[in-house]
Amino acid sequence: MRRRGAVFPAILGVVLTLALTAGCGALSGGLQGAPLPGGPDLGDDPYRVRIEFADALDLVPRSQVKVSDVPVGSVERIELGDSWNAVVTVLVNNKVTLPANAAARIRSTSLLGEKFVDLRQPTAQPPRGTLADGALVPVERTGSGTEVEEVFGALSMLLNGGGVAQLQTIARELNTALDGNEPEIKALLSDLDTLVSELDEHKGEITRALDGLNRLSATLDGQRSQIATALEDLGPGVAVLAEQRTDLVTMLQSLDRLSAVATDVVERSQEDTIADLRALQPILGKLAEAGEDLPDALELIATFPFTNGAVEGIKGSDYINLYVDLNVNVPLLLRQLETSQPPGANGQSPPVAEFPLLPRPDEPALPLPDEPALPLPDEPALPGAPPSESPPAPLPGLPGSLAGGTP
Repeated sequence: MRRRGAVFPAILGVVLTLALTAGCGALSGGLQGAPLPGGPDLGDDPYRVRIEFADALDLVPRSQVKVSDVPVGSVERIELGDSWNAVVTVLVNNKVTLPANAAARIRSTSLLGEKFVDLRQPTAQPPRGTLADGALVPVERTGSGTEVEEVFGALSMLLNGGGVAQLQTIARELNTALDGNEPEIKALLSDLDTLVSELDEHKGEITRALDGLNRLSATLDGQRSQIATALEDLGPGVAVLAEQRTDLVTMLQSLDRLSAVATDVVERSQEDTIADLRALQPILGKLAEAGEDLPDALELIATFPFTNGAVEGIKGSDYINLYVDLNVNVPLLLRQLETSQPPGANGQSPPVAEFPLLPRPDEPALPLPDEPALPLPDEPALPGAPPSESPPAPLPGLPGSLAGGTP
C-alpha cells in the first residue's frame, strides 16, 4: 500500500513536467502569439494594409480594426517608420471593400476603454478606387480622437494658470457695482425685455432686411471688378481735390459771404417785395377776369384788317380786292434802328433810295354796278379852327415812310 501511494505523486510530477514542456514549446513566441477568444473574423485570406500615424497612442498589437463600429480585422504589428511616424500593419477581412483613399483614426471604445483603429470613408473628397493588399494610408488621412489625458491637461491649465482664480474678483466687483442700484438694474431688465419683444414682433421686417442685404452683397460681389476699378480711379480724383484744397476752401468762404449778403438783401427788401406783389395783385386779377377775351383780342390783331369773322361773312360771289403798295427803305430802317434818331431831326431828311415797283399783271377790270355817289354832308368848321388850305403834311420819319410818304 505504501508503494502505491508513492508512485502516484511521481506519475503526477512527470505529467506536469511534460505539459509544461509542451506549453513552453507552443508559446515559444510569447503570449502575444496565443490566439484570443472572441476576436474579429479575419476570414481565410485577409489582406494587409499599412497605416501611418503621427502618434500611435496606446494602440497595441491584436487591437481591433473596425468599420462603422463593426470589427473587420486586427492590428498585426506596430513599427517606427522612416519619417519617425508609427506604421501600423492591420489585417482586414477580404470580404470588406474599402475605397483606395480611405481614412483611418485611432479611437477608444469608451472613456477609459481600449484603443482600436477606425477605417472610414474620406470626407474631404469623394471615394474612389478600392483599397488593395499592401496599400498605404498616408499620415495626411489619419488622426486620433481626443484623449482623457488631453482633457485633464487642459482643465489643469485652466484651473492653475487660467482665469478661474479671477472669478472671485469678478464676482466681488460685480456685487459692488450692483449694490444699491437694484431699481436701475430692474428698469434695465424691463427695458431689455421690451426691446426683445419689439424685435420679436418685427422679426419679419428684420428677416426681409437681412435678405435684402444678402441680395445687395451678392450684387456687389458680382460687380467686384467695377468697384475695384472705381476705387482705383478714385485715387487720382482725390489727389486733384487735395491739390485744389485751398481754392475749394476759398470758394466755400466766398459762398458763405455771398449767402450772408443774399440773406441781408432778402431781409431788407422783404417789405418792398411784398408791396410789389400786392401792387401786382390787381393786374393779375384783371387778367384773370379777362379770361378768354384776351386771346380773342390777340387773334383779331393778328388777322387785321380782315378777321376770321369778316372772311366767314363773305359768301357767294362776294369778293374783296386789296392793293397795298409798301415802300420799305431797308438801309434807312437799319440806320434809324442804330442811331435811334428819326429823320429830319436836324431839319434835313436823308435821301431815300427809290426802288422800282413791280408791275402788276394786266387784269380785266371787273364791272361794277352803276351806283349814284352818295352825297357827303357839309360839316361846319369847328369854331376857332383855321381854314384848311392844303392837305395835311405826311408823317415824318419812319411812320411816314411806312405810310408811303416822302421823307
